[in-house]
Amino acid sequence: MTACNEYKLNQGPEDSISAVKFSPSTAQFLLVSSWDCTVRLYDVAANAMRMKYKHADPVLDCAFYDPTHSWSGGLDAQLKTHDLNTDQDTIVGTHDAPIRCVEYCPEVNVMVTGSWDRSVRLWDPRTPCNAGTFTQPEKVYTLSVAGDRLIVGTAGRRVLVWDLRNMGYVLQRRESSLKYQTRCIRAFPNKQGFALSSIEGRVAVEYLDPSLEVQKKKYAFKCHRLKENGIEHVYPVNAISFHGTHNTFATGGSDGFVNIWDPLNKKRLCQFHRYPTSIASLAFSIDGSLLAIASSYMQEQGDISHSEDAVFIRQVTDAETKPNVLCEWSHKQDSASAKH
Repeated sequence: MTACNEYKLNQGPEDSISAVKFSPSTAQFLLVSSWDCTVRLYDVAANAMRMKYKHADPVLDCAFYDPTHSWSGGLDAQLKTHDLNTDQDTIVGTHDAPIRCVEYCPEVNVMVTGSWDRSVRLWDPRTPCNAGTFTQPEKVYTLSVAGDRLIVGTAGRRVLVWDLRNMGYVLQRRESSLKYQTRCIRAFPNKQGFALSSIEGRVAVEYLDPSLEVQKKKYAFKCHRLKENGIEHVYPVNAISFHGTHNTFATGGSDGFVNIWDPLNKKRLCQFHRYPTSIASLAFSIDGSLLAIASSYMQEQGDISHSEDAVFIRQVTDAETKPNVLCEWSHKQDSASAKH
C-alpha cells in the first residue's frame, strides 16, 4: 500500500532495477536502467514511459549528459549515448569488462565510466570519444563526482580521489573507514565530502580536505538494522542520494526502508514506510521536491520469489528533508563552546 503523497510508475522494468536518475534540468523526466537490458525514460508528471532503448545485456547504470541525451553501460561492456529526441543511439566505446558506473561531470564537461576491468575511462561528450583510461587498484563498484574531484570506490574497500582536470596521478588513496565491502559513494552537493555505505548496515561521512582538523570531523553510524524475535538483522545499504538544497541525504537498504539523514547534526530526520522489497537506487529531483525510489530485489537470498520490481515517486517536504534549525544552532553553539 502506497502513501497518498507517492505513486508507482506505470510500465516499470521487467527485471531488477540498477539505477534511477532525474534530469539535470527538471523534475519531470527520469531515467531508469534495468537488468531487463533496457533504459527507460519516464515523464513522471504524466506517469508515463516516453521511450526505452536496449542493450545486448543487462544495464548497470545510466546518466543524463544534458536534458536530451542519456548515456548508459552494463554487462555488454558497451557505452551508449542515446538522443532522447530522435530515439537514436550510438555506441561510443567499450570497456574490457562490464561497465558498473556512468556519471557526468558538468564542471569539466566529461562523462566518467567505471568498470570491473579495474579502470575509469573519461569520454568527451561533444565528439564523443575516449579521452583517457586510468587504472584502478581493483574492480570499480561505485563512483561520484564532487566539482572537479572524482571519488572512486573499488573492491578491497579502497577509495581513490582524482582531479578530473589532471588525471596524471591520484590525489588521495584511502581505505574505507567501514569494515565491509563498499556499496555506494555519493558526494555532498557542497563538494566538501562524501557519504559511503557498506553491505553491513553502516554509513560513513567523510571529507575531502586532508587536513587533520577536518579529518577529525568524519564519522560513521549504524543504520538499516531490524530486530525481529530478539535477533538483530543487518542489511546492506545499497543507495544514497543527496538533497541538492539542504545537504541532507537519503539512504535505501535491503530492509526495504528509506531514511533521511542530517549529516551536520548526526540525526535521522525521518523514515518512510517499508517498501515491498530491497531499495536498489534512489534519486532526488533537481529541485528536491521528488524522490525516486527503486524497490527491487537484489538477489540477497538467491533466486526466490519476491515482490515485483517497481519505481515509486514520492513528493517530499522540507519537514522530511530540511535540517532542524534549532538542532543546527545548538550544534554550532556546542562547537563554539568547545573551542573556548
